[in-house]
Amino acid sequence: MKKLISTLLTLLWIAIPGSAEDVAPLEVEFPPPFLIGTPVPIRVPHLEAPNTPPPQVLVPADVTNLAVGKEVTSSSEFPIIGELEFVTDGDKNSEEGYFVELDPGLHWVQIDLGKEAELYAAAVWHFHTQKRVYHDVIVQVSNDPDFAENVTTHFNNDHDDSAGLGRGPDKAYLETNQGKVIPLGKTTARYVRLYSQGNTTDALNHYVEVEVFGR
Repeated sequence: MKKLISTLLTLLWIAIPGSAEDVAPLEVEFPPPFLIGTPVPIRVPHLEAPNTPPPQVLVPADVTNLAVGKEVTSSSEFPIIGELEFVTDGDKNSEEGYFVELDPGLHWVQIDLGKEAELYAAAVWHFHTQKRVYHDVIVQVSNDPDFAENVTTHFNNDHDDSAGLGRGPDKAYLETNQGKVIPLGKTTARYVRLYSQGNTTDALNHYVEVEVFGR
C-alpha cells in the first residue's frame, strides 16, 4: 500500500511539470457535513462511485486560495437567491443564506483573479445539505474574459454534449461537504469559469463556494 501511495504521488507531481522545489499535498478545508430533507432518487449513467476520495494534488508551500474576495460574474445576471459574492466569500456552509441560486438551464459563474496567476487546483461546492448530482459541470480557465480564445478545460462531466461544449470524460458526482477538488496542472490564467445545467433535484444551479489555489 505504501508503495502504491508513493507511486501515485510521483505521478501527480509529474503532472505539474517544470519544478524541483519542495511540494506537499494540497490541504483543502472541508465544512462539516449537514444533510437535511428527504433524499431524491439519483439516476445518471456516468456516476462515480460513492465516497470516492478527492485527488491529492502536490503544490508548492506558497500556494493560497486566490479566489477569496474576488469579483464574480455570471450568465445568470440576477440570482434567484443570494448574491454572486457568496461564491468567493470564504464561507462553505450550505444552509439558505450561504449559497447563490441561479436560473434554470445552462449557466456559468466566472471568477476574475485580478491578474494572471499560476494555478494548481480548484475546489467547488454547489450544494451540500442534500445529496444530488449537478449536470454538465465544466471548469475552464483562460486569460480572455469572454472565453472566446485560449480556453483550457480541466473538468467536464457532460457525457452527451448537452451543454454544447463537447463531450467530457469525467464522471458525474454526488454533492457532499467535500465538494469537488479539480487539479489544474500548473496552468497560467486570470479567469476561471464554471458551468452547470441544473441537478437531479431541480433545474436550478447553485454555488456555495469556489476556491482557486495558486500563486
